[in-house]
Amino acid sequence: MKSSSLHLSECLKTAVNAAHAAAAILQAHARHRGDLIIDKKAQNDLVSQADREAEAAIIETLREQTPNFGIVAEESGGSSAATATWYIDPLDGTTNFLHGIPHYAVSIALIAHAGSTCTGEQALQQDTPVIGVVYDPNREELFTAMHGVGAWLNEYRISCSHTESLEDSLLATGLPFRDFSFYDQYMPTLSAAMHGTRGVRRFGSAALDLAWVACGRYDGYWEMGLAPWDVAAGTLIVREAGGIAEDLHHVAPWPIGGHLYAGNRHIAPALHALIQPHLTVAATTGGQ
Repeated sequence: MKSSSLHLSECLKTAVNAAHAAAAILQAHARHRGDLIIDKKAQNDLVSQADREAEAAIIETLREQTPNFGIVAEESGGSSAATATWYIDPLDGTTNFLHGIPHYAVSIALIAHAGSTCTGEQALQQDTPVIGVVYDPNREELFTAMHGVGAWLNEYRISCSHTESLEDSLLATGLPFRDFSFYDQYMPTLSAAMHGTRGVRRFGSAALDLAWVACGRYDGYWEMGLAPWDVAAGTLIVREAGGIAEDLHHVAPWPIGGHLYAGNRHIAPALHALIQPHLTVAATTGGQ
């Protein structure tokens, strides 16, 4: 694989294989949750033996197949590379997993850096998500996306909903649980959404929230204080499903700062307009 050109179909196959390997480890541990070794990184920020083993399996696959790419992973860190960088969350929804709630996923994304090219395309002008994989092992739902090609749920192409107004929309969000620095910005947006929509859901997995926007289960989604690996794959899946997924402050080409909004082409702008009056600080880094 050339250092400046990305063969996306090969990269997608690699990411899917890595996601399945990680999910097999997670599901094996899920049957014996009481035996897991759990560490507390910070307030409400947990990591288990399952997270670490799943991440190691993903990294092994990615390094074997794409040795020239950078890797940034939730538990082991890492660094970016000149051409492209993998962003990995081996278990998005760790708290759900540890409590036996079957709503969590493996999330893997490839970010192509400015100047890189995809097969048959001109060089990218900015950092761009080009591969997205979100795998829900409990429902056996594999969400995938490839830049410029489309998004799928298992073998079926997906698209965002067609809801046109906020008052008819069902939204997803994530409540502050670890980083409360943006609490005063977030709470007014939640109140406005509760009063101006059909309802708001909080299920505890950003990757699945975005995937569910992409397949039309939710009409829109917003959250603050996330990490890049939480949102990288889902951002592309929403975009390739015909939707919008952007940084809330519009300071980055994708929501690397962890403050984002997403939705179909009607709901996303309306959702951003609802949130924007309450934003006071432009964040440049995610809730890591």
